[in-house]
Amino acid sequence: MMKLKNIFLVVLISCATALASVWGYNRWQTTQTAGMQDPGKLPVNYAGFFDGTKAVGPVDFTAASTSATPAVVHIKTKTKARQATNNLPRGRNPFSDLFGDDFGDLFGGPNSQTIPEQRASGSGVLISDDGYIVTNNHVIDGADDINITLNNKRSYKATLIGADPSSDIAVLKIDGKSFPYMVYGNSDEVKLGQWVLAVGYPLTLDVTVTAGIISAKSRSIGINRRQSESPIESFLQTDAAVNPGNSGGALINTDGQLIGINSAIASPTGSYAGYSYAIPVNIVKKVVNDLLKFGTVQRAFLGIQYSMEDPSDEERKEYGLKEGEGVLVGDAPVGGAAYVAGIKKGDIVTKINNVKVTTGPEMVEQVTRYKPGDKVTVTYLRAGKENTVTLTLKNRAGNTDVVKNTTIIEKLGAQLEPLDKKTATTLDVPGGVVVKKIGSGILSKTKMQDGFVITSVNGIVVKNVDDLRAALEKYKGSTVKLEGVYPGYEGSYGYPLNLGE
Repeated sequence: MMKLKNIFLVVLISCATALASVWGYNRWQTTQTAGMQDPGKLPVNYAGFFDGTKAVGPVDFTAASTSATPAVVHIKTKTKARQATNNLPRGRNPFSDLFGDDFGDLFGGPNSQTIPEQRASGSGVLISDDGYIVTNNHVIDGADDINITLNNKRSYKATLIGADPSSDIAVLKIDGKSFPYMVYGNSDEVKLGQWVLAVGYPLTLDVTVTAGIISAKSRSIGINRRQSESPIESFLQTDAAVNPGNSGGALINTDGQLIGINSAIASPTGSYAGYSYAIPVNIVKKVVNDLLKFGTVQRAFLGIQYSMEDPSDEERKEYGLKEGEGVLVGDAPVGGAAYVAGIKKGDIVTKINNVKVTTGPEMVEQVTRYKPGDKVTVTYLRAGKENTVTLTLKNRAGNTDVVKNTTIIEKLGAQLEPLDKKTATTLDVPGGVVVKKIGSGILSKTKMQDGFVITSVNGIVVKNVDDLRAALEKYKGSTVKLEGVYPGYEGSYGYPLNLGE
């Protein structure tokens, strides 16, 4: 009997020990699987790839860097010294006979100073084996001389083919053949978090490669408004280090394809502070092709007005606009493409040719790819109902004509005539062009007054209208300085003029 009791006690102790062991093991196992959920439920605290994709392995940048660096060039520009005045005409000093001409300067009049020669540098990308180069407009704007140095240290003098301040793109040409060039990629395929490389010549250094990721798309930062009244901005934002000198250089993917032209940085100091911006290559291709084919960009307009700022809460409530739903139409001016198609103020544009657009920059990027006369489908919401229309894009003039490369003299928009010999002798100048009436062209954007006599452009002597045309053509797409005199007034005067407008 005692033996049975002992056996029973041993069995009881063994069972208790086993149960305690199982309970303890389960408690320990629970701490090792914290955050696990029931079958069929996603872990709430697990950041994973639920679509079955996996994180890529280490990326090697050597092949892309090796293939891209020979096609990225160093651009060096020079702007000649110029005389600048305060542009205030002044009558003849009545005291000059007694005290000399300098006496009047004590009491006002045109103050003149010499702006010294300016030198700058940037980057560019060879896009063909016969020497065509794409860069930023602001890299070469106003330059008298543009020189190109390749990665192999060979140098060339460049010719400006065309420039577009609205997109900040310019095309240059150097003479030669069999140049290394970069292959276009597709900026539509660029994804957030994708590795990219910035290639250029920052801070006057030799060719430099930096790496980063795409941190945002379709960014608008307002920088092109400095040089255009109709800016195009839909930047790729990256955290690849970009500094002064990188402008015009390449943003490439890990296959070595060009996906953007580096254009700007966001910085409180002017140097790299974490973010840089590149023009998507799909915009670059359109602008370059237009400049080469037409001499000017064929800009298409949808014909709507929209705010660059996010809609207010009141507007969202009034028009039923949800966050990230589309672009609110502020107005559809009469005669515009949108107006003709029936789009009205308060409509919400959601797609262009079936491509979803949620912001103004995204919409601009899509429309920028087309030219006047092209037909596109526009999907929009009105009172919550989706509508789709087909409309014909128009140019700024409100028609579908190809915009010709207007002669530079026509762009001035002024009534001009050659200076007669008698007046030239009186003014002690070899000749000039009289601006009889300013008109409504680009001269109207300066402080010039009727009657001004143009005697030089960026230091090039102008004796007649043909001289003026030749001098302005030399600086097509850039900012120049028109210098001259006002008959009856002392001193010479200078007016900056943006030929890219």
